[in-house]
Amino acid sequence: VQLQASGGGLVQAGESLRLSCVATGITFDDYAVGWFRQAPGKEREFVAAISWSGGSTYYADSVKGRFTISRDNPRNSVDLQLNSLKPEDTAVYYCAAQLYAGVLSTPLAAYEYWGRGTLVTVSS
Repeated sequence: VQLQASGGGLVQAGESLRLSCVATGITFDDYAVGWFRQAPGKEREFVAAISWSGGSTYYADSVKGRFTISRDNPRNSVDLQLNSLKPEDTAVYYCAAQLYAGVLSTPLAAYEYWGRGTLVTVSS
């Protein structure tokens, strides 16, 4: 099983980025996918999640209205659109997959598979 996150980079505050996560080795539409982030010196935190069908999504309060999660099951991919970026969004962003049980989860421990992360840096 492999999850590969990409799309990170250096942007200025107010700009946008689009992250992508591609999964191999799993039956992708059996899994919910979450995005998490870890800023320097801080614990990894939940950002957003999407159900196996894409019909349900959930966001952390800190990103609600600015970030949008979506998925394309035929491509085994989940994207995270990051708009109106702020310096406090600077972090390594990780995608993770959870065998979907009907409820989107925020705890890290609920997710079975993790990607290696992509760095997002937002300058002020």
